[in-house]
Amino acid sequence: MASVPSQSLETFPNPEPERDYTIRIRVPEFSCLCPKTGQPDFAELTLEYVPEAACVELKSLKLYVWSYRDEGAFHEAVTNRILSDLVTATQPRFMRLSADFNVRGGIYTTVVAEHRADNWRAPVPVTLP
Repeated sequence: MASVPSQSLETFPNPEPERDYTIRIRVPEFSCLCPKTGQPDFAELTLEYVPEAACVELKSLKLYVWSYRDEGAFHEAVTNRILSDLVTATQPRFMRLSADFNVRGGIYTTVVAEHRADNWRAPVPVTLP
């Protein structure tokens, strides 16, 4: 196999560090294991962030997400752990991770976790006529 799962997240320099802009990444095939039953849990992850000096490299993100496939984790814990790892790697101005888990036992779970740098304020949205 050419690629293997990895807990390592690589970055590259933000090409426009003087500008606030949003990067949105959709990961429709996240999976981990239920820590109670060992059965697979599936989710769609949506990552949104305003980078500072670094952006996450997508292949490393793919291998990082893959590393959870055989790991038991509660939805809340895994969402917050992934966010923490991404914040550590990229040190963004703002980052939000939404994890929308598939139904299990008739219950849908969505977990949203956010990070905001101390010195960053969100710009006022522009409303055009």
